[in-house]
This record gives sequence, structure tokens and C-alpha cells, in this order.
Amino acid sequence: MNHLTEAYVDSLALNSSAIKNGKDLVKKNSFPLLCQSEDGTIIFGECKGSGKDPYQCSVDVIKEGNPVFRCTCPSRQFPCKHNLGLMYAFTSGKTFIIAPIPQDIADKREKAEKREEKQKEAATTDAPVPKRKTNKSTLLKKITAQLEGISIAEKLILQLVTSGLGSLDKKALQTADEQAKQLGNYFIPGIQSALREFTQQFRSDLEREKVYAVGMEQLTTMHALIKKSKEYLNGRLDNPDLTIDGETTLEEWIGHAWQIAELRELSRVRNDIELLQLSFRSYTNPARGELIDEGYWADLQSGQIHITRTYRPFRAAKYIREEDSVFQVARAKELAIYPGELNTRVRFEEAAYREARTHDYMNVQQAASKSYTDVIKQVKNLIKNPLSDKHPVVLLQYAEIKKTESYFVLIDEQGKQLPLADIPYLNAPTTSLLTMLTKPHLENQSMLVMFEHNWTHNRLEAQPLSIISANEVIRLLY
Repeated sequence: MNHLTEAYVDSLALNSSAIKNGKDLVKKNSFPLLCQSEDGTIIFGECKGSGKDPYQCSVDVIKEGNPVFRCTCPSRQFPCKHNLGLMYAFTSGKTFIIAPIPQDIADKREKAEKREEKQKEAATTDAPVPKRKTNKSTLLKKITAQLEGISIAEKLILQLVTSGLGSLDKKALQTADEQAKQLGNYFIPGIQSALREFTQQFRSDLEREKVYAVGMEQLTTMHALIKKSKEYLNGRLDNPDLTIDGETTLEEWIGHAWQIAELRELSRVRNDIELLQLSFRSYTNPARGELIDEGYWADLQSGQIHITRTYRPFRAAKYIREEDSVFQVARAKELAIYPGELNTRVRFEEAAYREARTHDYMNVQQAASKSYTDVIKQVKNLIKNPLSDKHPVVLLQYAEIKKTESYFVLIDEQGKQLPLADIPYLNAPTTSLLTMLTKPHLENQSMLVMFEHNWTHNRLEAQPLSIISANEVIRLLY
């Protein structure tokens, strides 16, 4: 239990309310019994509840980085407030008596160990992992429905274009929303969200001319999405044995939610990978009806910048753990890598954490791109593709950060300049924070930036997310 700190417990909580509720239990002395095992791998106890009998709660950390929470309360939150309170009682120095591990927990541990042994035995055999069988009849029905929904979306977009963007008044937008809502029955949530984002853009407070520019870009994306989706799905309809597209983001654009088991089958997993988070943000996506927690991580082995995303639907947000900034190095037991391009999305369930060291920061710095000419060319080629990420994140080395009359610029070792600006997509200004940097951080360091094409000035701009020096990460967006 040595690694159990208040900050770590905070990171396990689903949200800030759960943190408050857990700490309140400790303040109210709601735990008449607090125990820990002799080997320090489990804490358990009793917590007063609304009924006459206290809740039996425990936190089992026999597997580092993957705590198991148990409680007899009816809550569907894991960890529940009683588990959190138990951990906060431990971190605050409450007295825990040494006691034998309860028999029911010992039995559950034994069953879990047997399951793991069987999995290890299966992994060491030469026999290939059996792929899940696909019900072809169900698959064909789904694809047929998807194509029908795409046909409806295509007609709706054609109607919007034919009428002209200038005709999109309140009534027309309401009609478009109602038609987009019908797409929820056709297994194409990604296309449905793209349409909602388009209509919501015209309800924003932006100047109409700026809205038109963004709207045209969104229409171009939807046109390409519908064209490619029809070709791809018709191909699968003709040949149900055709493998799902595991190389591009097309399936995710249509609305497919990748499962780790699928990514394993596609060999899109790596083991024991160390990651250092460089930046983090949380935002709301009304079109998807979700809260999104997004982290930007440096792969300490390859130097690639990955993205983690946790989607929390509005209706179920309180039951899904709210992610937060991570300042330690995470060693992922299994890293699942989603199909993608420059910044691939990743996911990991189990991880051990350690403090970041100098060589970790040095690894990140060495992975940073030195030539802005090459980076700009790469980014431009990326965003030309309608279905590519329009806001790629890149790690850059810089010789100097310089302030001109109107804006900051990054200068590489060849003297090439890159303008820095607060891009509308992030809706979180960071450029002004550069004035607070000390002189050592203004020269010969690395910076994580997010790109965006500025339609008004017809140029690429980059917003600073963090500075990486030889011994720290200075987060501007965290």
C-alpha cells in the first residue's frame, strides 16, 4: 500500500463529487472498523450506511496498477464512495489494525489466479488465437441498414447544398436536425454526429462568414465520408468474408466502436509500453452528446505522440470515471492501438506508474522534429485528406521562441519560423502564457503544438500545449 497516496486515490474517482463524498465519510468517522492484511496488499473495513447493517468494503491491490474494489452497497459506481473513503482513511493516517484476509475475498483471489493461469497457458501454446465467429446474416442486415441510412444522409446533404448555406434559418436547421435524428436507427452514429456538428455550427456566435468557411469544410468532409462509406460497405455486402478495415479511420468515422478483442485480432496491440503524458484537456461535444477527456502522450520507445480519449455520454457520465492529468510515467501492460495516421488513438486497461526521470524527458526531446519545413509539408499533406485529422499534434524542437509585434513565433535551427496562435478548435488560450517562461525555456527546448489551418489568413498556425525541457514538462494546457 506504499503507493497509495491521496493524489492516486483522486485519480481513481469517477468525478469530483465522488472525491468529496469519499472524504466526507472520513470526516464523519463513518468507518467503525478499519483493517489491513499483514502483507499490505488489501485494506478492508465497515462503513456506516443508511441501513442498520454497515457496508463491507475492500480495496485489493495485489496486482499493482489494477486495484479491485468490492463493496456490499448497491451503488453502480466503481470505486464507490465507500471504497474511496476507505482509501482516504488510509492516506490520512487513520489506524488500520492487522487482520486476516476475509475468506470470501481469499476465495475470489484464488479463482482470479486460476483464470490468469489458464490465460497464460493459452498464450504460450503455438495454436493461433481463435477469431470470433461473425454471424453473416446479422452482418448483412446491418450493412444493408447502414447503406440505407447513408442514402438518407446523402439526400439531406444534397438538399442543404441545393438550398444554399444562406438559407439555413432557424426553421431549416430544425428540419435538418429532425432528419438527422432519424439516422439513429441505421448504425451510422459517426455520420449522424457529423451532420449535427454541421447544423450546430450555424447556431454558434461566430461571424456568418467564418461559419460559411467552416461549414464548407464540413460539407466536403461529409461528401467524402459518404462516398468512401458507400464504396466500402458495398464491397463488404458483396463479400461478407472481407476483413473489417483495420488500417484507416473509416470504420470509426462511420461510427464503429472498436473493442480491444478486435484490435488484438488485427495485431494492433503492444506490450509493456511506457508513456509520458504531455498535455490533457476535457471538453463537451454536444453533437455526440458526450463529455470527452483527451490526453496527449509521448511513447517513450518510439517517440510517437498518441491520444487517449474517454467518452462519457451525458446520461451515464456519473457512472464512468472522469480522466485527469497524469504526471507520472505509465507502463501499460497492453497498449491497444486504434487505426489512424499521425496521432493514433490508444487505450490501456492496466498500468503501473513511476516517477518521470531525466532520461524520460531526454527521450521525448530527442524524438522532437527539427525541421519545420518537413513538418509543415507533412501536416499539409495530412489535412488535405477530408477524412484525416484536421488538428494534428506534433512535437517540435526549437532554437528560440521570439515575440514579434503581433504574435509569437517558433524558430528552428535553420531559422525557419512557425507562427504561434490560439486556435478556435481548442477554445483555451495558451499563447499568452509564453510571456511567463524564464529565459532558459525560451531557447533550445521542445514544444508540443496542435496545428490548425487559418482560413482567414490561409496559413497553418500552431498552438503551444506544453514545453519539454531536460528535467520537466511545463504544461500550458493540462
